[in-house]
Amino acid sequence: MELRLRLHHWEGREPDLMAAAVAGFAAGAVLMVLELVWSATMRSDALWRVPQLVAALSMEPSSVLHGPAHVFDVGVVAAALVTHYLLGIGFGLILGAVIAGYHYDDGSAAVSLPVIGAIFGAALYVINFYALTEAFHWFAEARGWGTFICHLIFGVTAAELYGKLAKYRQQRDSVA
Repeated sequence: MELRLRLHHWEGREPDLMAAAVAGFAAGAVLMVLELVWSATMRSDALWRVPQLVAALSMEPSSVLHGPAHVFDVGVVAAALVTHYLLGIGFGLILGAVIAGYHYDDGSAAVSLPVIGAIFGAALYVINFYALTEAFHWFAEARGWGTFICHLIFGVTAAELYGKLAKYRQQRDSVA
C-alpha cells in the first residue's frame, strides 16, 4: 500500500497580487481591532499604547513612546494605521507568494490554508517580537499570549481570504 503525503515543492508560481494585498490589508484590520480590544480589556489605563508602539516604527521613537498611553493622539494613531496597513499588505504579499509557490491553494495539499496561515502568523510573531526587537527594542513589551494569538488569527485570516479571493478572481477571469 502506497501512502502519498502530497508534499508540495516550490514551483515559483505567480501569486494573485491583488488578492494577497487585499487579504493582508483586511487581516491587518482584524489584527488592529483585536489589539485594541486586548488593550481595552487588559490595559485599560494604556489603551493607546499599541498604536504608539507601531507608530514609533515610522515616527521619532523617543517622542512617540514617551507620550501618555491613555490619551488619544490623532497623529500617532494615523501613523500607526498607515504603518500597520502597509505591513499587513506586505505580509499578505509574502503569504500569497508562499501559498501560490507551493500550490497550497489548489486543494490538493496535505496541509490546509488555515494551518499554513497559523504557521505564518506564529513565524511572524517570533520574527517581529524576538528577532526584530534587536532593532526595535520597544516591541519587547508587547510580547505575550494575547499578541501571539492575534498573530495566529492574522495569519489564518490572511490565508483564508487569499484563497477565497484568488479563487474568485481566477473563476471570474476564466468566464470573461
